[in-house]
Amino acid sequence: MKRVTQSEAWTGIADCRSCMIRNSVLFAGLEERDFEAIHRPINQWNFPPGAQIYGQGEGADSLLTIRSGLVKLTQFLPDGTQRIVRLLCTADTFGLEALVAPEYEHTATALHETQICRIPVETVRQLSGQKPRLYNDLMERWHKALSDADRWIIEFCTGPARARVGRLLIWLAERNAADRCELFGREDLGALLGLTTETVSRVMAEFKRQGHIVEVRPNHFECRLEQLRQVVC
Repeated sequence: MKRVTQSEAWTGIADCRSCMIRNSVLFAGLEERDFEAIHRPINQWNFPPGAQIYGQGEGADSLLTIRSGLVKLTQFLPDGTQRIVRLLCTADTFGLEALVAPEYEHTATALHETQICRIPVETVRQLSGQKPRLYNDLMERWHKALSDADRWIIEFCTGPARARVGRLLIWLAERNAADRCELFGREDLGALLGLTTETVSRVMAEFKRQGHIVEVRPNHFECRLEQLRQVVC
């Protein structure tokens, strides 16, 4: 963990000058005196792939923003089964339920090397009370989270297996602003798409044979986006 003081967060010491939080919409309207009013520091955390960021049912005391990496949100059902309900990438904010609920509703886990900034919920409440723009942006982010949840159900959990896998590859490549993406374990892919591990592996093998994707190195793929879009139509 790297602890960042309010002065460092404002001046750009400790690599905050290039931090997504500083330039994100969530904090874009803040001025230096707003940072001076923050008594608890923002913490930066680095997580290796597979590391848990927080668990479902844990006390919710912070909002989190992704500086870099990829995070999965998993929900565990009463019968012990689990389902990945959403993926989050750079500049996404999560843990928003901390504003209104005592516990986190999902388990958040890093899928790639991930850097997180953790913002105490008391700090966000303090600033949102002083800055209506920040409060409005939080509501917009909450609405986006709900819309994204609906989209995951519609786009990634319904339809033929080839369409589900193709949509996910397109989503990941577009988030990289390129035609390449880094995947994760087949078990996680299956849990995300509502498919068996064997089905995911079969579809990926078919896509490689048909030239829709090229594996440039283990789990890193070049995606032929136009071909994949034809698959998911």
